[in-house]
Amino acid sequence: METIIQAVELMFSWPVLVALLIGSIGGVVIGAIPGVGPAVAIAILLPATFSMEPLVGLTLLLGIYGSSMYGGSLPAILINTPGTAVNALTTYDGYPMTKRGEALRALGLAYGASFFGAVLSILILILLSPVLAKVAPMFGSREIFLAALLGIILVIIAHKGQMAAAGMLAGLGILLQSVGMEPVNYTMRYTFGLDWLTSGLDLIVVVLGLFALSQAFQLIVEPDSAPDAQPVSGSMFRAMCEIWKYRRTAATGGGFGVLMGIIPGVGEFTAQFLSYTAARKRSKTPEMFGRGSPEGLVASESANNAVPAAAMIPLLALGIPGEALTAMMLSVFYVHNVVPGPGLFQNQLDFVYALYLSLLLLNVIVILWMVVSSNLLIRIIRIPTRFLGMAILVLSFVGVYSLRNSAMDCMIAAGFGVFGLILKRLNLPTVPIILGMVLGGIMEVKLRASMGRIDSLLDFVNRPIAALLVLAIIVIVGQSIRTSIRDLRARHEESNKPHQNKA
Repeated sequence: METIIQAVELMFSWPVLVALLIGSIGGVVIGAIPGVGPAVAIAILLPATFSMEPLVGLTLLLGIYGSSMYGGSLPAILINTPGTAVNALTTYDGYPMTKRGEALRALGLAYGASFFGAVLSILILILLSPVLAKVAPMFGSREIFLAALLGIILVIIAHKGQMAAAGMLAGLGILLQSVGMEPVNYTMRYTFGLDWLTSGLDLIVVVLGLFALSQAFQLIVEPDSAPDAQPVSGSMFRAMCEIWKYRRTAATGGGFGVLMGIIPGVGEFTAQFLSYTAARKRSKTPEMFGRGSPEGLVASESANNAVPAAAMIPLLALGIPGEALTAMMLSVFYVHNVVPGPGLFQNQLDFVYALYLSLLLLNVIVILWMVVSSNLLIRIIRIPTRFLGMAILVLSFVGVYSLRNSAMDCMIAAGFGVFGLILKRLNLPTVPIILGMVLGGIMEVKLRASMGRIDSLLDFVNRPIAALLVLAIIVIVGQSIRTSIRDLRARHEESNKPHQNKA
């Protein structure tokens, strides 16, 4: 109880509350603008958070992360264009409801489901924190190395149909992380005699290039557009209260969000589709899914909003980010010499509780804001895309230059921006590069730290958690190979059918 009181005192300082207010409202606005998304906003704001206290900076970024999905549901429902990538499934049932004249009901269900899933997730994780405080110290260097390796494997497997590309891009991220002076023997790696590579490639410069600048370039080169959305009328609060009718579906979605958020590399998309599939199987009207089913809308929105809080578990307990946004947040810890991992739950549990309580308050602020501001946000949806692109471009270069006052960093970021644009045009993922850079660094440090106590490969499995992680890696890789072989056989048989029919 004393820890929670200390956490409340930390959270109710005025800088944290201001950051929470700006992050939550700003995140909704960012989410409501198609083509921007939380990754771009967090990448732009990241340099500014380095001058803030850790809790203030993380609260600001978490505010944007957690609230952007609320805003992203608005254009998904009204104009069939998801504000953020994870709101894509919302269009399946949200837009058909709008076409039936039920836009207010759809928005109310989306906001209510988002709030239900997020609060359920946060409460579960607050209750789990004492357990994590006991489990986290069992992770030594080799366990964290294996957990980071498992994270990279899960990131690759999560890109089904693009696993080879995801694997190569994750490998590229690991290679980029190794550029510069290595920290043990101070030897140069992959610098080719160039002084500007001595300090390596800064993660934030790469992030701003791949996410913010690539998005700016894409918005600028595409035809200018300003989406049109009609205002809604009626009581939003009353529409939100209908979520109680679908509380079982929302609770299931929240549960999937928690489970998928804890596992590195999985995230919102898997949680959504599992929740959506489960809701359709249990529904009395499964034929309505994809045609304007309230249950489908609730299932997708409750699942994706439960993930942000759960995604903080591997980040805080092990120092392992599960996806690009938490990877960006990890840099805030490092700048302030706050080391996420087992020691954080042992020595700074009040800090962990303060983060979760901030997330809880964030969702209250957001839901109150959404009740009164939906029609105001509709005007923001209409901002021309090229204007947005130029604004993101300017802010991104300002953020990059402010890191080290280096024009070379701006050139590197621009290069990665072009590379990110090429990846977007080829429909290839950028997230594996960032996670490769972050997890590759963790793997190198932890492997080196553990090598002094390891004489053979069997020493990696001489402790229970290490053995479980190795077993999980073997099972997951084996299952993935089995699934790939089965899919190849199915495609081969399918391609042979026309020949057999002709014969």
